[in-house]
Amino acid sequence: MDLCAATMQNSGPAEDLKTTVMQLRETVLQQKETIMNQKETIRELTSKLSRCESQSFPAAAGPGGRRPGAKNTMGDISRGTAETLAQLGHTLQTLKQRLENLEQYSRGNNTVQANSLKDLIQNKIDDMEKQVLSRVNTLEEAKSGSRNDSEQRNRVESTLTSLHHRITDLEKGKENRPTDKFQLTFPLRTNYMYAKAKRSLPEMYSFTVCLWIKSNASPGVGTPFSYAVPGQANEMVLIEWGNNPMEILINDKVAKLPFLINDGKWHHLCITWTTRDGMWEAFQDGVMRGSGENLAPYHPIKPDGVLVLGQEQDTLGGGFDATQAFVGELANLNIWNRKLSITEIYNLATCNSKAPAGNVFSWMESNIEIFGGATKWSFEPCRSAN
Repeated sequence: MDLCAATMQNSGPAEDLKTTVMQLRETVLQQKETIMNQKETIRELTSKLSRCESQSFPAAAGPGGRRPGAKNTMGDISRGTAETLAQLGHTLQTLKQRLENLEQYSRGNNTVQANSLKDLIQNKIDDMEKQVLSRVNTLEEAKSGSRNDSEQRNRVESTLTSLHHRITDLEKGKENRPTDKFQLTFPLRTNYMYAKAKRSLPEMYSFTVCLWIKSNASPGVGTPFSYAVPGQANEMVLIEWGNNPMEILINDKVAKLPFLINDGKWHHLCITWTTRDGMWEAFQDGVMRGSGENLAPYHPIKPDGVLVLGQEQDTLGGGFDATQAFVGELANLNIWNRKLSITEIYNLATCNSKAPAGNVFSWMESNIEIFGGATKWSFEPCRSAN
């Protein structure tokens, strides 16, 4: 009874204590809410940092089938920027750990110390967010600069092409040479210098393709020609890429060719193929150097495609990769929809007057268009080769 009486008499301090407890509880709840908000901020900053890092380090290109993978369109970010982003990531992880400690302090009702630490961390977070946003803006400006470089390069390519057409017109006016006595020169390994046939190839169940070629490029001379059709970029391709031997691709199937040509001299090449059993033969300078079978057997060469000289196509008429571009000189590319005889091929290699012209694609100035600064010069088979 004395205890009850004392409690009744001291009801005022008890109410004050109860009020203080309620205020502490409310403070703890507010701090928990603040911590949740700060955790959300940490997640947002971490997301921004991840985006920055993904833009700063492009995926390494690798071979995809016969073609390299994604290309780097943005360029390398400087090492200083990468290190700064890594430091930001480390700092943000430290802040996250300290926020977790702050939540533990709040649960222990250490209100004053928690509030002080919370304010310090909030200031740190604000500073980090400003730095991350600054880096994001810098990366976006770098990408914008890359787009400007691409636009400038396109303008240069257009100017080169226009200039080349004007020079060609002047050459036609100054000399009355036959329209098949010319060569194409590809002096640089680029993804924009090429020539294109004005018409597609027809459906073919056999073919012979012959050309004069001169190159000393290393490694690999690149892609003298590629023929792509809808749904198949490697319908018919001649390529020597990297340290691989020269290859002929038909419907993405491959045969290795026994050619040795990167000595800086002119060479005459011919390749024959028939769909029956996929039989093929390879001739260099009029002499058979190899043969084989089972190269895309019973697959006819499809029509309605694009024939490109000097580049390998990853898409119909485009998707060029500089690492696969041809470097050197080409002339007298002719294609027949039949298998030429050994005598006909020898006559072509020795410039015999009885040599036939391609009945599917013939080497005429009116049959091709030139882009990106590839140049055209006069050429006499055999005479130029000697």
